[in-house]
Amino acid sequence: MTTTSNPLHPSNVIKQSAFWAIHAGCLLTPWCGFSWAAFTVCAVLYIIRMFGITGVYHRYFSHRSYKTSRPFQFILGFLAATAAQKGPIWWASHHRHHHQHSDTEEDIHPPGIYGVWWAHVGWVLSTQFVESKNELVRDWLQQREIVLLDKYHLIPPTLLMIAVTGLGYLCEIYFPNVHTNAFQMFVWGFCVSTTLLYHGTFCINSFAHILGKPRFVTGDDSKNSFILALITLGEGWHNNHHRYPGSERQGFYWWEIDISHYILKALSFFGLVWDLREPPARIYEEAESAKLSLKAAA
Repeated sequence: MTTTSNPLHPSNVIKQSAFWAIHAGCLLTPWCGFSWAAFTVCAVLYIIRMFGITGVYHRYFSHRSYKTSRPFQFILGFLAATAAQKGPIWWASHHRHHHQHSDTEEDIHPPGIYGVWWAHVGWVLSTQFVESKNELVRDWLQQREIVLLDKYHLIPPTLLMIAVTGLGYLCEIYFPNVHTNAFQMFVWGFCVSTTLLYHGTFCINSFAHILGKPRFVTGDDSKNSFILALITLGEGWHNNHHRYPGSERQGFYWWEIDISHYILKALSFFGLVWDLREPPARIYEEAESAKLSLKAAA
């Protein structure tokens, strides 16, 4: 794989323009001001959409680590698409490719080979990965509504942007005591929240292969990080995940905080999702053997 790209490619111009425009929107915070209402919307939308990426695009569409109904599957996919990280088919195809070639030259974002910047955001902005790797997502190509969602992936974030801005407008008119307005909600609720969401997600591709400690020998550089797990609602237990990608639960032990797992577990109580896959006993036995080996070596 090469890391060259054509910045003048029309699709790349549109993609990069939108990406940097959202970042530039964050620079408007001194002019729009601050309110706890806008900050709360920013935080809530970060958490909800981070779950969309981690619990839906990653654990469901990429790895099928649990089951759900077809209607709820679409609802979850729509929610995840509001994160403005393209559609479920595109996301899943590139992630499946990553697992097949993790930290090799064939990987799309190995920080140890192509550098942290490329792993973090360079590959996303390049022209090499505009299209989905359809041969890796034949299962999803059979579902028309998911194909449409992937094709029109800009609609969910656009609707969210309009809704957040409209909320600010309504608050200014009917709830002036919360001290917010349409402009402020647009900046904090959409631009700041989405920018933080971008880089929270991208941290796994870059820093989860550099920072932290491995529990398992996986043949790549994946590591476990408590800090990254907090930022990404559980994705920081990356070495766990690379050892057993089929597990819905990525924090393998109770002390490994995995908020996406807690949310999915709650949804399972209402019958909205089911068959949440967990690591088999042999994985825990392997972890204990590795722990004993380290103690013996010390």
